[in-house]
Amino acid sequence: MLEGQPSFDIRSAHRQGLPIGPAGRAAAAVPCTRRLASVSSKPAGTSRQGGQQRVAVGRRVFLGLVGLSAAGIVFGAKAQNVLDNIVGSGFGGLFPFGDHFRIYSISGTFPVIAPSDYRLEVTGLVDRPRTYTLDDLKSMPRTTFVKDFHCVTGWTVPAVHWEGVLLSDILDAVGVQKAAVALSFESYDGADTESLTLDQARLPEVIVAYSMLGAPVTTEHGGPVRLYVAPMFGYKSLKWLSAIRVVNQVIPGYWEDNGYPLNGWIDGSTAATDPALTGGTP
Repeated sequence: MLEGQPSFDIRSAHRQGLPIGPAGRAAAAVPCTRRLASVSSKPAGTSRQGGQQRVAVGRRVFLGLVGLSAAGIVFGAKAQNVLDNIVGSGFGGLFPFGDHFRIYSISGTFPVIAPSDYRLEVTGLVDRPRTYTLDDLKSMPRTTFVKDFHCVTGWTVPAVHWEGVLLSDILDAVGVQKAAVALSFESYDGADTESLTLDQARLPEVIVAYSMLGAPVTTEHGGPVRLYVAPMFGYKSLKWLSAIRVVNQVIPGYWEDNGYPLNGWIDGSTAATDPALTGGTP
């Protein structure tokens, strides 16, 4: 979808709680439900890919959890508490209970990266390419705020505490060259990608996050480090952030290639600049 294309009414669909599907249409189902995945202390299956452990949920386990989750919706908190006790906190975000996040995975697996092994490459049109460790990021000036997390499929988690490094501080540290126009983001899952313009990346509520919900970012939430773009819907906040490439054009990410707006502002705008943030016109 081209930048700012007006035919997609993301605001109306979101207001109705409808999932947003390819080509800007309300979808019949949540886009990633067939690839839900999570991590437990006794995973159904594990593999190693690219030096990183990956954990997947077995089909029988998943179907059983779906049934238990439905019971929680029908019978209330008691059944939900039983489910939470059975599956443990590793599944807390998979269904609408616990911290109320619904965890999606494009690849059907979660990359498990030890904090000591984490690396973030920042390359492309920069003067000083660099690879950051988690300790490097934590040594930089810290930014914290509390913001609601909005998923384009219609659910919201209110008042989430976030902590990390301003993306603009990282860009300043590496020295962005004049030919640069945008950023391309890559994930440790080997599948998801995202993009932001330089102006979007420099907004004050766009961070490289290493803490959320008052604790280090967990694997199921995209840890140990993820992108968080507060003014946009959640699909723009890439999980398991592995690389930032500074480039000379906007490169649509995974969800944009599948029909989502390039600029998914939470107020429904799809222009490159959101008037609500600038006080002007796009």
